[in-house]
Amino acid sequence: MTSSKLFKNKLNRLILALVAGLTVGFSLPPWGWWPLSIFGCALFFQITKVVQNFYEKFLIGFIFGFAWLALGMSWMWFLTAPGYFVVALLFASFHGVAELIGSRFNSPMFARPIAHTLAEVLRFSIPFGGVPLATLPIAISPTRLADISSIGGPILVTWFVLQTAACIVGYFNRRQSRQPVAIILLLLIVLQIFGQSFNSINKTNTTLRIAAVQGGGPQGVLAINASARDAFERHLKVTKTLRPQSNLDIVLWPENVIDVAKFASSREYLEIANEAERLDAQFVVGITEDAGTNRFTNAQIVVQPNGEITSRYDKVRRVPFGEYVPLGLRSFLESIGAPVNQIPSDAVAGKEPAMLTLKQTDVAVVISWEAFFAGRANSGVESGGTILFNPTNGSSYTGTILQSQQLATNSLRARETGRWTVQAATTGFSAVITPQGEVTQRLGIGEAKVIVADIPLNTGRTIYSHLGDGVFIILLMTSLIICRPVRRTKKQNDL
Repeated sequence: MTSSKLFKNKLNRLILALVAGLTVGFSLPPWGWWPLSIFGCALFFQITKVVQNFYEKFLIGFIFGFAWLALGMSWMWFLTAPGYFVVALLFASFHGVAELIGSRFNSPMFARPIAHTLAEVLRFSIPFGGVPLATLPIAISPTRLADISSIGGPILVTWFVLQTAACIVGYFNRRQSRQPVAIILLLLIVLQIFGQSFNSINKTNTTLRIAAVQGGGPQGVLAINASARDAFERHLKVTKTLRPQSNLDIVLWPENVIDVAKFASSREYLEIANEAERLDAQFVVGITEDAGTNRFTNAQIVVQPNGEITSRYDKVRRVPFGEYVPLGLRSFLESIGAPVNQIPSDAVAGKEPAMLTLKQTDVAVVISWEAFFAGRANSGVESGGTILFNPTNGSSYTGTILQSQQLATNSLRARETGRWTVQAATTGFSAVITPQGEVTQRLGIGEAKVIVADIPLNTGRTIYSHLGDGVFIILLMTSLIICRPVRRTKKQNDL
């Protein structure tokens, strides 16, 4: 690709950066036009070739990131419009800084993808634990390209998309030697082809019959505006359609369908115990319990057919400004009129690995928001989980942007862990996903139904499960250093 007159006008470049970001945004679920993720990044890298001004470099990266993330995270608007703009502006600035850094190194065809990948790594981590939504891995999750997540998780997949786009631009650049481009493209192809071939996943001959219950009901309903009993009764009604002849091993309920002061002494516990006895199946149910003044816990609990509570996992990764107000900001936000009354209590974070112990096996479990963090799912697999559960409550959100991105994310988690994955949602989407990331069953938004599936137990671990994220962060930073900073101040034809 050569720089045309279209790219030589500053206003045109800014408009094209906006178009490039929106293009990436539309590659994400629920739109799902995944090739646009590579095309949008390629257009962005093409624009950056002709930018020399320091401030414009930042602005180009910022506009690209803002358009991409403002569209991809637009679900946040319905919860908090001010928070939506703050988050979009903050994360867009990460990509503005990344463009400044990437342009200051030799071999910008390699340095820029690395810099923008590191910007995403930063977004996955800060502030308040990060917001890893609207990501490039989510965009390509329906394709075989995402198989490399079993090697390097979301970080490697992010770099894969960005580097592929940069190589496409570099290949059509007449001034760029095609040999390094060909080498990198070959590496990308090898990673894609052998993404799941080097993993030591063992398929057992054991399956568990699992029923994932979805109670249905309205969306866009905040917990403070809903009756705690309504969601329980919807799920209980659907559960009563199950028959003992189904020979179920596990009945999985979504996150916090049961909201009580203390579960073990509640009416809801007795009703769950009765259903567990009737179906002769273990129930894995989502509860919230009081944990002191203005504090609560969010957990999944195992109830045996005899009524005994045998295992519990408390959610570790809480939703900032959704389940708690971080860093003592409640008083400050109240003073400026922020609607923190919508979060009257703070969730208490758990501390244990993401695992539950059942009669037949151990299962990894990530509760709702935790699904977006690869490390939480991996902690359950490290501890011996043979299946991955994701109970979730999406009833607070309007539309399908967040829900469809969560489903795509669980497709990645299934590949990364080599585990069959069951997502149980209050209002949708409930689904079953294979270790290859394929969604085999799915319930729609608002449906009140049950998915019943025979789920194989897998043991062993993927390369990513062994390595985690740290190795790839170090590799990226080392590779950026190898590119060496530019020491001379002359115009360069980047990429």
